[in-house]
Amino acid sequence: MNILVTGGAGFIGSHYVRSLLLGAYPGYEDARVTVLDKLTYAGNLANLEPVSGHPRYAFRQGDIADARLLAEVVPGFDVVVNFAAETHVDRSITGAGDFVTTNVLGTQRLLQAALDAGTATVVHVSTDEVYGSIAEGSWTEEEPLLPNSPYSAAKAGADLLCRAYHRTYGLDVRVTRCSNNYGPHQYPEKLIPLFVTNLIDREPVPLYGDGRNVRDWLHVDDHCRGIQLVLDKGSPGEVYNIGGGTELTNRELTGLLLEAFGLGWDLVRRVPDRPGHDLRYSVDCGKLRGLGYEPRTGFEQGLAEVIRWYADNEPWWRPLKARPA
Repeated sequence: MNILVTGGAGFIGSHYVRSLLLGAYPGYEDARVTVLDKLTYAGNLANLEPVSGHPRYAFRQGDIADARLLAEVVPGFDVVVNFAAETHVDRSITGAGDFVTTNVLGTQRLLQAALDAGTATVVHVSTDEVYGSIAEGSWTEEEPLLPNSPYSAAKAGADLLCRAYHRTYGLDVRVTRCSNNYGPHQYPEKLIPLFVTNLIDREPVPLYGDGRNVRDWLHVDDHCRGIQLVLDKGSPGEVYNIGGGTELTNRELTGLLLEAFGLGWDLVRRVPDRPGHDLRYSVDCGKLRGLGYEPRTGFEQGLAEVIRWYADNEPWWRPLKARPA
């Protein structure tokens, strides 16, 4: 089987590629994997170093919004797994254009290239943020899309294009919507790696508003196993939520991180809440559980492992934090 992984040099995509090539997914031991990645600030070939010499791995630098490139690259692949996206909400607020270009136009061009090439299956990786904010309970996949940030609006646009390409053209597109990911190799602009790397240096951490915003935390390995399950057992045109089952307020998470480092709240700096900040995300994973999904990494264990990883891999993240914002 030939698999094209777009955005495969990023945090989640690279974990998927490493897992795939190192034998984590039964039945795919002979799969040939090509990564297509633009290598923006968040794309990092160091994330793929453990498999860079693998005989079934290839890399191609390129943009999913480049239709000519896709027409050249996509033919011959049985499966496309699309991780390519601009993902940081704060960056989308200060500059939405790149998010629309990559997340909406790029997805449309990738779907068209897959349709033209006769690709058997496309798995599109999305986010629970497309649902908006939920005060209580959890979203099922049937909930309307009510995004509140330019990032989540662009991802919602991509999701709707996936639906349209399935309904109109019959393309086998499957969409996953995950909760907040954490794990090794995550770019240190997101909450957990930002706080961990700051606390390693005993530097202050920024906490938005009153810290009451609730997120469901999902280890990247559980996320990637969920994606693979959708590829293996999912149905064309369907959407699948993937969650970790650990809901915490940002304040609670900050407290856990401070405790892990033996530090106090004097290092917390309150910052003004960001515009349109969703209060709570929560996904119902019953549909994916029906295919056999269960998260394996408990949050306490996963968080401790992540802290150790960043402590042991300063040469990976220090150059990233030294870059201009």
